[in-house]
Amino acid sequence: MAHKVDVYVGQRIRQRRWLTGMTQQRLAELVGIKFQQIQKYETGANRVSASRLWDIADALGVTVAFFFEGLKSEEENTTESTENVPVDVMGDKEAMDLIRSYYSIPEDQRRRLFELARVLSDVA
Repeated sequence: MAHKVDVYVGQRIRQRRWLTGMTQQRLAELVGIKFQQIQKYETGANRVSASRLWDIADALGVTVAFFFEGLKSEEENTTESTENVPVDVMGDKEAMDLIRSYYSIPEDQRRRLFELARVLSDVA
């Protein structure tokens, strides 16, 4: 069984890769490995070594720390979110689609959309 940290890091790799619009094949080429290895990392089936994680972070334009952001201890995982937000919003494909679409909108329009969403959430 995969360790929870390996699974979490793999999810963060997949999320960042997907947000940048990069394929597993392209990431694998940038890192110098086969795309099947990226698949194994993303599912947590294989652990990512420190040097490989460094290369992946470089290819995805983030720091190594990015892959551990939001990782909680066992005690923290037992507490539920107090807001109406899924605990793993970054694991939700619909949320990821929304984020990607949001950032493809020009900044001035994006700000207006943000304000609209805030008003609608207050009404609901």
